[in-house]
Amino acid sequence: MPSYADMPLHYGHVPPWLAKRMALLGGAIVEAIVTGYGKSEVIRRLSDPCWFQALGCVLGMDWHSSGITTSVMGALKKAVNPRSQELGIYICGGKGRHSRETPAELMRIADKTGLPGDQLVHSSKLTAKVDNTAIQDGFQLYLHSFVLSTDGDWAVVQQGMNDASSMARRYHWHSSAFTSYTEAPHTFIYGRNQGMILNLTDTQAAATKTGILQLLEEKPAHLLPEIRNLVMPSHHEVRAENVNLKRLGSVLALAHDIHPANFESLLMLEGVGPRTLQSLTLVSEVIHGTPSRFEDPARFSFAHGGKDGHPFPVPTRIYDETIETLRDALNKAKIGHTDKQEAIRKLSTLAQRMEQDFEPNANFEKVIEREKQDSWKYGGRTVFGKAAPPKDGEQLSLF
Repeated sequence: MPSYADMPLHYGHVPPWLAKRMALLGGAIVEAIVTGYGKSEVIRRLSDPCWFQALGCVLGMDWHSSGITTSVMGALKKAVNPRSQELGIYICGGKGRHSRETPAELMRIADKTGLPGDQLVHSSKLTAKVDNTAIQDGFQLYLHSFVLSTDGDWAVVQQGMNDASSMARRYHWHSSAFTSYTEAPHTFIYGRNQGMILNLTDTQAAATKTGILQLLEEKPAHLLPEIRNLVMPSHHEVRAENVNLKRLGSVLALAHDIHPANFESLLMLEGVGPRTLQSLTLVSEVIHGTPSRFEDPARFSFAHGGKDGHPFPVPTRIYDETIETLRDALNKAKIGHTDKQEAIRKLSTLAQRMEQDFEPNANFEKVIEREKQDSWKYGGRTVFGKAAPPKDGEQLSLF
């Protein structure tokens, strides 16, 4: 059954310096999930809108905007497809004209893998048709991405826009989550209810479908049932109410107040600076966290900021260190040295353990100001330019 939230419709571009890093880190995260949990887990997670939004935040995209969908799927396609044979995952489609290339891409993959190409193309076309036509919610699709594994399971991530409301809605499908395309097929719909919606896929709408087929209008249209609501606000800045302060505080405390040498399980990360440890802890949670951990996706923007400067500029040097550390751990694991990979996994476990006794104070705004103040040290950048050193020398404290 679907759920709702809306994202503000933003126009703009992803600068090359960020797009390159998004592909590198996104590819490493996918590889880590495949290595630890299997390729089917990647497909499942992409069908979860909360996890998807958290992934976009940890990759440095705007934490609340429609651009996350386009940029994340573009980055993953660039990173994953050259390694599809190794990872067992293929990504087709995209925005605009790229969405129309999906059938041809699926048939080429079917020729390589032996998967049923005609069935996959049918699934792609029908999911798009359902979200564009059967759910008459005022959103016109402009992005369609089809992700599949060599085992044959798949996910669809597609997005529509509503120019009148300047909002976007993201739809998520998973191949194993339903038995019929026309009866409650979605894993989730990521978009807020905008009033009366004619949803011909709702199982409760069978009578409505029959009525329409008979050209009768005796029954009202049904509202899509709301199960999980995640409404992305229109304001650009990340506010305290947008994050779980207890969870964020434990990440900051682990990174800045506790040295890795104090934990045997983190010894392989000794030498990693506190700020990089902060990012790695949030990346670790994206890789290893359970679904309930992603209900406040804005928290993950405290890994690498956002390209528009919210909550702070993208710390490119920290971003590069995160990529290098994760990449090194994955490479060493391939030859049997899993200590570093295990240490990264333990970061999310330790942060969760610390949450139990952590009491956040009222310094949320100071955390953001500190990040902005130190941004120039970390190679901070936004679409507007590079971060400059602060004019005064005052140092702000964390939680």
